[in-house]
Amino acid sequence: MSRDPKTSFSRRAFLAGTAAAFGAPALAQTGPTTTEMETKITQSVQRNISSFRAADWRPHFSSLRNGAILVDISSRALHFWDEDGQTKFLFPSSIPMSEELTRRGRTRVVRKVEGPDWRPTPSMLKRNPNWPSYVPPGPDNPLGTHALYLGWTYYRIHGTHDTRKIGRRSSNGCIGLYNEHIAQLFARAEVGTQVLVI
Repeated sequence: MSRDPKTSFSRRAFLAGTAAAFGAPALAQTGPTTTEMETKITQSVQRNISSFRAADWRPHFSSLRNGAILVDISSRALHFWDEDGQTKFLFPSSIPMSEELTRRGRTRVVRKVEGPDWRPTPSMLKRNPNWPSYVPPGPDNPLGTHALYLGWTYYRIHGTHDTRKIGRRSSNGCIGLYNEHIAQLFARAEVGTQVLVI
């Protein structure tokens, strides 16, 4: 019985991909090379193809005072460093659907909300007139379980209940994380944490 390479997915590749998605340390390699595993993963999970990679904070920030968040649009990844420089998280993210909706540059976390409510922006309502004008906290809320409000009006780093969005160009400008990941980030990031979107 032959196996279709597009649907073939080894247990090792699945475990490595799952571990990466949930921020777990890399699994020890005994068997297929990293390149072989990446090829299997990208053949099986086309929507998450990206240049997901680790980064160092030094090229992007002069210090880690108040901690630092780097959002890399091209790799669809969010990096976080604690002020002590010892704690680092790397999370896959959703990114804006288009360049027009993408904002790059420096800002800060200005507010933290657990159980956020959501109101679409005027431009969202113009594009999607059937959307509700308000969604309370809960499973239907597009901001998930936690939100970090940024210094830019309408921009947030937030969770999502729709996990299909992670790894995709799927947002109206915000950066989305799995709810488990935003909860971890929310616990570490403070009001004043510096943010750079590149």
